[in-house]
Amino acid sequence: MAYQIIAKAKNASMARALEVALRAYGFHPLEQGEGGLPGVPNLFGPDGVPVQVPEEEAADATVLAAELLKEMATPDP
Repeated sequence: MAYQIIAKAKNASMARALEVALRAYGFHPLEQGEGGLPGVPNLFGPDGVPVQVPEEEAADATVLAAELLKEMATPDP
């Protein structure tokens, strides 16, 4: 099964939250691997942590991921 990157989260915690939300909506995101270095804020580079889903889910998941990331970035009033 081929996966496609649909979004890049700022950090691993945000990527994990996005994966959980996508899964709750019926998508099948690729789990992030264990590992990394303590104290390193962004092991994946300046673009962020990639979130991937199967290619056949990518179109719909991209729309949902963009909306979820927008809500995550908006501070509460």
